[in-house]
Amino acid sequence: MAMSYDLVIPAWHHGHVEPDAVQRALQATADGGVIGLPTETVYGLGAVARDRAAVGRVFEIKGRPLDHPVIVHVAGPADLRTWGKGVANYAVRLAEGLWPGPLTLVVPAADDVPRYLTGGQDTVGLRCPAHPVALAVIEATGPLAAPSANRFGQVSPTTAADVVGDIGDRLAPQRDLILDGGACPVGVESTILDCTGDAPRVLRWGAVEVDEIERISGRRVSTGTSAVRAPGGLASHYAPRAEVHLGDHPAPGDGFLALRQVPTPPGAVRLAEPEDTRAFAAVLYRSLRDADALGLPAVWAQPPGEGGARAVAVGDRLRRASVR
Repeated sequence: MAMSYDLVIPAWHHGHVEPDAVQRALQATADGGVIGLPTETVYGLGAVARDRAAVGRVFEIKGRPLDHPVIVHVAGPADLRTWGKGVANYAVRLAEGLWPGPLTLVVPAADDVPRYLTGGQDTVGLRCPAHPVALAVIEATGPLAAPSANRFGQVSPTTAADVVGDIGDRLAPQRDLILDGGACPVGVESTILDCTGDAPRVLRWGAVEVDEIERISGRRVSTGTSAVRAPGGLASHYAPRAEVHLGDHPAPGDGFLALRQVPTPPGAVRLAEPEDTRAFAAVLYRSLRDADALGLPAVWAQPPGEGGARAVAVGDRLRRASVR
């Protein structure tokens, strides 16, 4: 691609946020631009949440359907009541106990919340990311609508280079930018909880453990169907060009991904050997991208069988990636 890293601004250096990067992000978003920014989960494509034109560019750049809600990234628990109305007390407890963190809370939307953020629903998804760069930017710009910074339905980005490769040619060099905050440590998207009922319901699995949600909320967590639409709910999602299969039967030349103790089948290309479920989640999307970079026809993955919420999240992403 002709455009390389001209859009990328170093934002994290020796454990500190670069003030110039935050200032440039503020200027870009104030002028209607969009920014790729790191979170602890994946990189997001952010626009000022109440700037309809800028959010519209996010949808256009991603190729995202307009009826698909986006998550609003906020600065902290106080924003829960600003953006929501009639918010359940258990949702407030979750925000106070688990934000910043990889947890999105879907609550009844306040009357002034733009419906272009909610996919036309009367609910809004809110999250406070646990990444110093993202938090510093949100403090400067105000809440950001920030879905993952990739083409809709494809593998989520976990580095600034991924963002460049996915959508760099769709960004405006004089208007937009990408903040490089290093690799995302969690590696899979946030847990999404429907908090519109008497107890939280899981809409998407992530890194937050159920027992922690139940301890803080004081409610039993449920799963299953919900009337609320949330990101990442399509049957086919997170997919590389390579075909994805679950199991350990790759043909010679196929990619293979499994925990370290699982041997590599003869002739397979080992994509990663994570030592535990946490590491598996962190390298999942990197491995799927590596398979495409190597031109592999298929990836066989053996999800971790145990390991709590992260294991469920990894299995969920791989199953959706396998659907064609």
